[in-house]
Formats: sequence, structure tokens, C-alpha cells
Amino acid sequence: MFIDFEGIDGSGKTTLSNLLASRLKRLGYKVAHAREGGELQSPTARRIRELTRDARLLEMGPRAEFFLNLARDAQQLEEVIAPSLKRGEVCITDRYLYSQLALTGGGRGLKEEQLLPSCELASQGLWPDLVILVDVDPDLARLRKRLGKVQSGKVNDTDSRKGLVGAGLAVRVREAFLAQARRDPARWIILENNDQPLRVLEQRLVEAVVARLEGREQPVQRLVPAPTPPPPGVASVDDVEERFFHAVDGLEAREPQLAAWLLNGIPGLPAHQRRVAYAERLPGLVARSLTGLDDDTAWTLRDVLSASVPVDVAEGLGFVTSPRSHALRQRLYAQAPAAVLEGLKRQDSPEAWALRERGMKDGHLSAVLLGLAGVDGEESWVVREAGMQRKLYSEVARSLGGLATERADALREALIPHDRLAVLKSTTGLETPVAVGLREQLEKGALKLVLRSLTGVDTPRAWAMRERGAQLTKEALDSVDGMDSPRAWKLRASAARRWPATVVSSMKGLPLVAETRALLDRILEEQAGKLPVLRNAYAVVAQARALEQAQRPVRSLVETLAVDAGRQEA
Repeated sequence: MFIDFEGIDGSGKTTLSNLLASRLKRLGYKVAHAREGGELQSPTARRIRELTRDARLLEMGPRAEFFLNLARDAQQLEEVIAPSLKRGEVCITDRYLYSQLALTGGGRGLKEEQLLPSCELASQGLWPDLVILVDVDPDLARLRKRLGKVQSGKVNDTDSRKGLVGAGLAVRVREAFLAQARRDPARWIILENNDQPLRVLEQRLVEAVVARLEGREQPVQRLVPAPTPPPPGVASVDDVEERFFHAVDGLEAREPQLAAWLLNGIPGLPAHQRRVAYAERLPGLVARSLTGLDDDTAWTLRDVLSASVPVDVAEGLGFVTSPRSHALRQRLYAQAPAAVLEGLKRQDSPEAWALRERGMKDGHLSAVLLGLAGVDGEESWVVREAGMQRKLYSEVARSLGGLATERADALREALIPHDRLAVLKSTTGLETPVAVGLREQLEKGALKLVLRSLTGVDTPRAWAMRERGAQLTKEALDSVDGMDSPRAWKLRASAARRWPATVVSSMKGLPLVAETRALLDRILEEQAGKLPVLRNAYAVVAQARALEQAQRPVRSLVETLAVDAGRQEA
């Protein structure tokens, strides 16, 4: 029997396909997995995959990508799948030709009927007996992928070619998979992986597959475990805290790592209470979840965790620049020099330069460069020159982040032939000639980075690019984070149904005025129960409340002075 797993990146298909292979082996079946442990079993197929993922090959068109992916699947078929089936084994694949139809047809926009003859040729008439589509909310899949990168130490890895297109690609690919499943319900099973423990999904999957192996047909196409019920009533700003933490507490029982990760950057007592509860089991994720927080509880947790997870504590400092942060970075340097040095972005203080000089002496030039973003003093240019001499082009490019000077643009021009994507990232928030030229050049191949580089830019050219991009991917909304202009609100309102979680997160830093509350309430009502939406909505509300609380003493003082001035005039 030939069983294929399909689904968008981050859906869990690789994990579930390997779990199924293990369970079937324990039940006595002979099983071959063509991508055991997540690695293609054909060396040739692995080489082809590296080529299709290479982010430097931005000019590769969708047809060339399609034929390369067909070659990969054809080689897997010839080397692994067909021999396994000839031996009478159950052969499991993690992606097959259906993925190429979904990616190139649904994702890239080519017509599926033009692609099918080539797929038939590549298949040699051999198609799976059973296809298991692991279906998941794309926003949740993206959170899981990001968490996986953190846990595997790959958080700074560059995007693949697919990743550079933006998150909208996964939405379109998912829609294409669902369309394929609807057209062939006898062959496809849809397994939803949104809000149930892995062991429950595994058991449902094993039961369905064994029934097929034993010739017992199951009429149900969808395997949908009962979800955890949300609190009753319609979600709104007024009860988003209760709903978010209800969801987090339910998630903690089945995906504790994700529950901890969802607290990232969220201030306030309820979030800190859960961090304390998770700290012993998940110290690294708790430390990273403190990103940007500067309250007493955050500092107590950092002090407690610094001995066991120094790198995570350093990463979780974010852009905090208080005296406490300087002291902690100095303590952490011996155990986590790279993380400490990379965390010095935008800091031009004597304390920051003392650490950089120490890092240079210790041979950490790459990390020093990565922590120079936003720093424009003469010392910083000496370091950049050292980086150029060592051919650390990507790191030098990233060190230019936030700098809008002619000198910075001249260096960007020199770096474009070496790493144009790193140069593009360094233009975030800028509208310099180099920034404008790169955006126009890379809009097609690296739309995600182009749109994110527009963050905070308020020009007609930027708005036109956002409005085009919002039809394709959510990063157009990422670029209006914290913006309070009429055009930003118009874009949010028009994209709220297509990219709800991102529209919500774009309101972070804005006060809870009537316009903010109205859009939050609308999205919460329409998307009730969706964890990424709840998470982002509560982050907006919690940060707005924290800002209001921090400003209260200042307001009181201003009001007092105004009253005193009025009395003096009287």
C-alpha cells in the first residue's frame, strides 16, 4: 500500500507520518518511509531539494521550480517508493506530486490542467492508494514553525525561496490541497491538527489506516477530534484576557512549549504567573518570552534563569537598554558572547562599546557586526571596514540596519552583489534610493522581505506597494505596525477577513481608543476561538494597558502643574 502525507509547512505531516510508520511496524507491518526522520532517502533528491530552496536563486521561475520538484519526486519514486512497493511493503511518503500541483497551481498561479500531464509522466502511473492531508490553520502552523526554529537553534537561518514569497503562499497552497481532497474523497483523508493532543491524532490516524489495510472502508473523509470548547458568549476586547489564558491553559496540556512561546513579549501579572509555572520545565522558552519586558518580575526571572540558559536570557533582553540590562549583559558575556553582542543593536553607549571591544579581542567580529544595527559613530565604521576585509558581507549589510546616510547607502551599493537580501533587510523603515531600487527589483521574488522593509514608511510609493501586496500575503499588514494614519486604518479594515491575526498584531503600540476597540471587537467576533487571533489581540490590549499605567504618574504631574499655573493666573 502506498500512503502519502500532504499539508502546508508546519502542519505536522512529517511528525505524524513518522509516528504512523513506527506504529505500523509495531503492529507487524513491513514499512518503508521515503522521508524517514524528515530526510529524503534518495541522495539525488536531497541535492535537487537544496537547489529549489536556495534563496539566492530568486530569478528561478515557477515552471523551472515545478520541473525540478518533479525531478525530485521522480527520483524518490524510482529509488525508494517503487522498490518498496515491489517488496510488498507499506510505503509512506512525506509529499508527493500532489504537492507540486498545490504549490505551482494554487501557490504560484499556473493552471493545474497544464501541469497534470507532466505529473503523470513523472508518476509512471503510480499514485498513492491513500492520501492523508494534515490540515491546520496557517497562522498556527507558522507559530509552530517559528517555535521549532527556536528549539533547534535555527532561528537565524535564512528563508527558503518559498518563505521569501510571504505567508500568503501557505494560504493558497492549503486551499489547493483542500480542493484536491474534495475532488477525490475516496482517496483522501483530512486530519485536522489544530487543537488536539498528538497522541489523539496519532490514534485516529492509525485506526483509519489499519481499516484501509484490512479492507474495511471508512466513509468519513475528515478526522476531526472534538475541540476544547471556548468560554460561552461572543469574544470582545473586554473579555479577551479571560479567553486568551483559557486557551493557553488548554494548550499547555497538549503543547506546553507552544503555550510558553505564546507569552512572548506579553506584559502583566497573568502572563508572569504562567511563566513562573513553566520556568522549571521550559526555562529557555520562558527566558525568551521576556523579550522587551523591563518590570521587576521579568528581571527576577532573568536572574533566576541566567545560570541555566544564558543564551536564551540574552536573546530575551531584546532592545531593553536600562542599567540593569547592561549589568546582566556583562555577566552573561562569558557564557553567551554571541547572543550578548548581537543584542546591542541601536546602542551607542560606553557600556555597549566596552562589550564590543571585548568581543573584537575575543574573535567575535561577526556577532559585533550583527549588533551594530542603528549605530553610526566613527568607531562603528572602523568595525564595518574590518568586516569587509574579512568578507563578512551579510553581517556588514545587517549592521547598516536603520541608517539612512549617504555613507550607509554607498556601502549598501557595494554589498548588493554579495548579499542583496541582507541589504534589503537593512533598509527597513527607510526610503533611500538604494531601498527604493531594491524593493522594485525584488518585489516579485522576495515579496515578504520587501513588504517588511516598508515598516513605518509613509510615502505614496510605499502605500501603493502595500495595497498590491495585501492581496497576496499578510506581510503588507506587518509593515503598518503601530501606524495610526487614515491609510493604515483603511488597509487594516480591508484586510481584516483575509489576514485577521496580522491585522490585529499591527495595532500593537496603539492606545485603546474607539477605532482600535471597534476593529478588535469585529475581528474577535468573526474569528472567535482562533488562537493566533486571541494571542495577538491580548498582546495589543495588554501593551496598551501597560502603557496607560506607565503614563499615569506623568499625567498626574502635568495636571498638577496645569492647575497650579491656573491658580497663579487667577
